[in-house]
Amino acid sequence: MLYQEIAPGVSMPLIGFGTFLNTGSDCERSVADAIRAGYRLIDTAEAYGNEEQVGNGIRAGRVDRKELFIVTKVNFKSYEHTRESVENSLRLLGTDYLDLVLLHWPFANYYTAWRELEKLHTEGKIRAIGVSNFEPDRLIDLIAYNKIKPAVNQIETHLYCQRHVEHEWEKKYGVAHMAYAPLGQGHANEMFSESVVREIAAKYGKTPAQILLRRTLQDGVTVIPKSVHSERIIENISIFNFELTAEEMSALRSLDKTAPMIGRSETPELVEMSLKW
Repeated sequence: MLYQEIAPGVSMPLIGFGTFLNTGSDCERSVADAIRAGYRLIDTAEAYGNEEQVGNGIRAGRVDRKELFIVTKVNFKSYEHTRESVENSLRLLGTDYLDLVLLHWPFANYYTAWRELEKLHTEGKIRAIGVSNFEPDRLIDLIAYNKIKPAVNQIETHLYCQRHVEHEWEKKYGVAHMAYAPLGQGHANEMFSESVVREIAAKYGKTPAQILLRRTLQDGVTVIPKSVHSERIIENISIFNFELTAEEMSALRSLDKTAPMIGRSETPELVEMSLKW
């Protein structure tokens, strides 16, 4: 497993396990399967409604807590009560500290929420703090007017939405880029069918999913693929034994449509609806 330093003394795995829309016993089992397969970053959120199941899965995975990097997010509906949200996440996940806590969306009173995260960070309850779905203007503004800069910005990033502009801004300000939906959610089959993707996959004896995850990883982006199938969980993490050439990376970059499925194109109302899927 490879890591990157996102804050002084805090290293984050370059691949993690996502849990959006993963609930109940499937969530518990898949989280445990992921840990046994070698994942050490587990991503969840207050809005997912699955933190307790994620916590159960973590315990079933039977590794030392210090080996894990647990990420959760404060829902924008909870920004006025950020401390209570984080304390509830700690309780549900069954841990006495969190490795990374993100503000889920740049809506509502996120400045108040950020300053509460800063306090929780200072108190040692959170090792690093960051944001999710923040465009460069919001990200830079947050950095300019607060004490602690976001360690991470988690944004939708995949073959059809590669986020090169956002990545350059994040790189300039020393903010790590984490990709959610790295396999495109509902567009996965379309991406897997791209002739370039299929040709590269055949060359390396890999699946299209592995090629897409490797592409994003080589662009300097942490990926958090999600699956409830044990064979795919193993497949998704098996991307460290090959490397795409510069020509292959260029060919894959040419498929970028700069088209997020959620992110900046959605209104707050539609985002709120998406959290109920």
